[in-house]
Order: sequence, then C-alpha cells, then structure tokens
Amino acid sequence: MINESIDSKEVRLVDQNGEQVGVVSRDKALEMAKEAELDLVAVAPDSKPPVCRIMNYGKTLFDKKKQ
Repeated sequence: MINESIDSKEVRLVDQNGEQVGVVSRDKALEMAKEAELDLVAVAPDSKPPVCRIMNYGKTLFDKKKQ
C-alpha cells in the first residue's frame, strides 16, 4: 500500500533517512512525504499502527526488477 491507499488513521513513521519519527496521523505522514517529493509506503501493514516509510517507491521497484 502506498500514499492515499493506506487506510489507517495513524502510522508509525520512518523518514527518508531511516530515522524513527514516531506515531503520527496518516495525513501528517502524507504531507511530509509530499514535501520531500517522495512516497509514503506501508512496510509493515499488519502492525498496530502500521509501519510506513517515506521513500522513492518508483526507484525501489526499478531496482528490484533490475536484480
């Protein structure tokens, strides 16, 4: 799940530098991702709250296909 498809009201956020931000609202996390011109990606969607990371999702997919 990425960006607006994340349906939880709160998420545990990891920023683009790998630093723990903590539990924030999904809207705040989306705002932070947009400011960084990156995507909000759920890396552990089954956690309570889900763990999300700010990253370049397109680049990540490209790198996986390349391997």
